[in-house]
Amino acid sequence: MNHTILNLALDTLKQGGLILYPTDTVWGIGCDATNEEAVEKIFKLKKRSDSKALICLVADDRMLKKYVKKIPEAAFDFMDIEDNPITIIYDEPQNLAKNLIAEDNTIAIRIPDNDFCFQLLRKFNGSIVSTSANISGQPTPKSFKEIHEDILKGVDYVVNLPDEKIGAKPSSIIKLSNDGKVQVIRK
Repeated sequence: MNHTILNLALDTLKQGGLILYPTDTVWGIGCDATNEEAVEKIFKLKKRSDSKALICLVADDRMLKKYVKKIPEAAFDFMDIEDNPITIIYDEPQNLAKNLIAEDNTIAIRIPDNDFCFQLLRKFNGSIVSTSANISGQPTPKSFKEIHEDILKGVDYVVNLPDEKIGAKPSSIIKLSNDGKVQVIRK
């Protein structure tokens, strides 16, 4: 792990900036998930309506509990049995930027299986937004070289880890309601 790269990404997040970084799925645009101004910058950069929710990353179960009031027991089961990256939509988010929370008072969160993301989340000690590095409506780039120039110019720091292994496809998304309902949003 290159600590200089990690520290530059951390400094950018702490200053309310946007980073472009590899995740366990696709290259992502990220910011501090508690900073409304930073979240707004992502919506503007992606030319995305703020009515379309964004995904957050957390390092582990302990950090997840900081951002969701009640975690259904099924969430832990899904995380344990699923081999592929899985994002879970939870009811009753807390301690996050208001413009990050969906209109139905839910939040999509994933615990990534990626060393860089894990180290970044641990050192940042908070949730980071993770949205695909594309303009809204455009195809999701499968590699760094496919990322649109506007995205590259619009972030404050590009994490330079070209050898980082990423999945090149978005995560599965399921919605777990506190009343026990399970809904598959994206396979």
